[in-house]
Amino acid sequence: MSSSLVNSEIIDPYAQGLMSLARDQNLSDRFGEDASGLLSLTDESEELSQFLGSPLVGAEAKKAVLRQVASDSIHSYMLSFLLLLVDRGRISLLTGVLKKYQSLLRDLNKTVLAEATSAIELTEEQKEAVRQKVLAMTSAQGVELETRIDPDLLGGVIIKVGSQIVDASLRSQLRRIGLQLSSSAA
Repeated sequence: MSSSLVNSEIIDPYAQGLMSLARDQNLSDRFGEDASGLLSLTDESEELSQFLGSPLVGAEAKKAVLRQVASDSIHSYMLSFLLLLVDRGRISLLTGVLKKYQSLLRDLNKTVLAEATSAIELTEEQKEAVRQKVLAMTSAQGVELETRIDPDLLGGVIIKVGSQIVDASLRSQLRRIGLQLSSSAA
């Protein structure tokens, strides 16, 4: 059985359980904010990710670090959930569980995730224009926008929503012009 299949069989029930708790307590959006904060924290700190994922570190040490790092910034139920993951030996799957929770939350809120890649940082006006474009492309009620910078694009933007891709990058436009020129020269 593949590692990703095993992980999804483990990750999905934990994410579903977290969503069930969130909905019962009317904390869905709050848990979404907590999940975003925790994902940012683990992305920014490779040491924290390695510490939590290490089988050599004891459960009590992991719990102490989680309490110290997160107890002031996340809801007490979310902290209890993290401690449960430690007790069950599943804290190494934290990133997957939180990302799956965010996906469930987007489904609940009828929101889509759009990834915008540009050559330079987008302004707030440009981000709003991307959101409006995505709303027009989909039947979503909201757009969660993740931005990335890729200097190789030269200019423009690539928008990805699920399997749909809108490539309005300068690099792509130059490639299309080159293909047109080479086909007309032939």
